[in-house]
Amino acid sequence: MGKTKNTSLDTVVTDFILLGLSHPPNLRSLLFLVFLLIYILTQLGNLLILLTMWADPKLHAHPMYILLGVLSFLDMWLSSVIVPRLILDFTPARKTVPFGGCVAQLYFFHFLGSTQCFLYTLMAYDRYLAICQPLHYPVLMNGMLCTVLVAAAWVAGSIHGSIQAILTFRLPYCGPNKVDYFICDIPAVLRLACADTTVNELVTFVDIGVVATSCFMLILLSYANIVHAILQICTADGRRRASSTCGSHLTVVTFYYVPCIFIHLRVGSKSPLDGAVAVFYTVVTPLLNPLIYTLRNQEVKSALKRITASRGTVNENYLCIIITATLFSYCCM
Repeated sequence: MGKTKNTSLDTVVTDFILLGLSHPPNLRSLLFLVFLLIYILTQLGNLLILLTMWADPKLHAHPMYILLGVLSFLDMWLSSVIVPRLILDFTPARKTVPFGGCVAQLYFFHFLGSTQCFLYTLMAYDRYLAICQPLHYPVLMNGMLCTVLVAAAWVAGSIHGSIQAILTFRLPYCGPNKVDYFICDIPAVLRLACADTTVNELVTFVDIGVVATSCFMLILLSYANIVHAILQICTADGRRRASSTCGSHLTVVTFYYVPCIFIHLRVGSKSPLDGAVAVFYTVVTPLLNPLIYTLRNQEVKSALKRITASRGTVNENYLCIIITATLFSYCCM
């Protein structure tokens, strides 16, 4: 058990022990290497996207690529909140997390996760305007408006994360401190509370359900209009380019939303499948995003070619090294 301290009323938990993912002991070293490689590739791949957006003038002033850059930054941050702690599961290191550290992890997990939900919705809205309202697009979605919308997504995500953290840790934790999960997340932590969690589970279901469902429905509505517009495009090349851009976004949205809804709308679940599903959208999806967007987006591929063809400055040489190392690493997976 972790440390506790005595009070006049009860025993208060001051740290938690993360039990991590269930795995055969003989696979511990292999899993350590796999998740370490995933983390390195996630950081390199998303850094590649960020640097490409920054280095290419044709991209960093375009709302679509501003949103893509923000997504890459979120993926890097979310991966750093989750994966290093997960890697520790496969080492002899202690799995103890201070109470404050558990609060911070739950807050940042839901802050970044909900911000991604809002960002995916903005990306769908951006594609809707670009394809369905092409003549009005420069007015309806300019750089300034895009920045304001992104800032609003960050603020809304922070409020959502704060609500979830406050509701979860306002409960007393006075006995067991072993979290049967690989991170401090709501369903696993609530099972340790020394109080009735019915209200928390209901609020979590409604709050996360409203955020996820409303964002998902707005995305579906945007893409219903996009599909209708694509079917009206006369040229096959035009339909192909529009479908390719939207296909990347839809792939990422599917990878993120389906596991997320599966986990958080089943608060009372104790299924071992939950851990595997959570790993997919918290660990694997941030790894896949750069791969999906670089391989399926012609503008990003063209920007990478322009940058790698240039050798004018030290900064560009560093960027070329990162691009080469990242693409080589992805190809070797």
